Amino acid sequence: MYHFVGIKGTGMSALAQIMKELGYEVQGSDKPDHFFTVDALIEKNIPFYEFNEDNIKEGMIIVQGNAFKDDHIEILKAKNLGLKIYTYQQMVGKLTTMFTTIGISGCHGKTTTTSLMAHVLKNIKGCNYLIGDGTGYANKENKYFALEACEYKRHFLEYNPSYAIITNIELDHIDYYKNISDVIDAYQSYANKAEKMVIACGDDPYTRSMEVSKPIFFYGVGEDNDIVAKDVEYSDTGTSFDVIIEGNYYGHFDLPLYGKHMLLNCLAVIGVCYYERLEAKEVAKYLKTFKGAKRRFKENVIDDIVTIDDYAHHPTEVKVTIKGARQKYPDKKIIAILKTHTLSRTKEFAQEFADALNLADKAYVMDVGVDREEIGYDDVTYNLILDKLNNGDHITFDESDKLLQYENAVIVFMSSKDIYILKDKYEEKLKEKKNILSNK
Repeated sequence: MYHFVGIKGTGMSALAQIMKELGYEVQGSDKPDHFFTVDALIEKNIPFYEFNEDNIKEGMIIVQGNAFKDDHIEILKAKNLGLKIYTYQQMVGKLTTMFTTIGISGCHGKTTTTSLMAHVLKNIKGCNYLIGDGTGYANKENKYFALEACEYKRHFLEYNPSYAIITNIELDHIDYYKNISDVIDAYQSYANKAEKMVIACGDDPYTRSMEVSKPIFFYGVGEDNDIVAKDVEYSDTGTSFDVIIEGNYYGHFDLPLYGKHMLLNCLAVIGVCYYERLEAKEVAKYLKTFKGAKRRFKENVIDDIVTIDDYAHHPTEVKVTIKGARQKYPDKKIIAILKTHTLSRTKEFAQEFADALNLADKAYVMDVGVDREEIGYDDVTYNLILDKLNNGDHITFDESDKLLQYENAVIVFMSSKDIYILKDKYEEKLKEKKNILSNK
């Protein structure tokens, strides 16, 4: 029996699902709070309980979530019983050695790119996947394994991928990384673990600065890349382009996706498919049917209002999400709501967050979510961002009425955690308002 300490975490939930499908006996524990991964655990008949040392029994193998320290009551009990304990990334690294693993890393875009990779390869050849949005799937017969590889605390160095994908390199997780050089060093170490090759975004300046001993191929729109998108057209129906790889025409692609960042994510997938000798027409066919990752530009239409739920929690992600909304809905007002998490990220990137939010017609910021203890940030509040906005306001979970004033608008809710609570309250009140107006 494998017991997952912190099974509701997105990566932990996905890993538990995978191991269940591979025939292992799986259970877990977590806080009583509801999290969006719970539904998938219930669907897969994976039992989970509230934290209690009595959950830990003789003979179990423990998978320890990264959010839980060695002094956690269940970990202490496991140690007292002499049980084998794996970290999340150690277990993932052990599991994925059985397959041709494609590790997708990057400060931004790794969840969507992993989802894209899994969708295309699963339909063409068969592919297992572990995605940071809480989804996981495995079949022993599949050749490929698409793996989201997180850079936090250098966790991705536990993996030995056949292909190492790097979507971009940027300063983040500043509670761990000292500076951008430290981040580059981590990605460089990850890239050098690739067994076959590295495929990196060449439009990103920091990927170019890595010293990599393995074969490396760059993708992007710049002519100096190995995998190049040509004749790119952005429209309100999506993005279309041709792909040239190492000077040779590979194929034409039409995507129901918006923004340059989504084009780049697709190029990473196309690159792997090319080097795996898959037909361009097959790749194009399944890229065109991609529906998106969980909590990535998830839209809901209520009359003349479009709500978008997105995981954006770094300034670059906020910027591209708002730009994507502009591309798809050029005739609507864009209203952006941001809830940051971690005090250190809020302080370090306050100006960058404000610059991104100022791309919207109106922006709201919520109270900062505190995920973990951070010493030395007692003075950090949402005001660090709000004071820098051109047209900004504060909003709480109980103030969804503030959003009812907008008509013919796109309301973009952005957060790595629970902003969907505000979105759900707003949508409920909006439906009530629309019903009242239609009955007059």
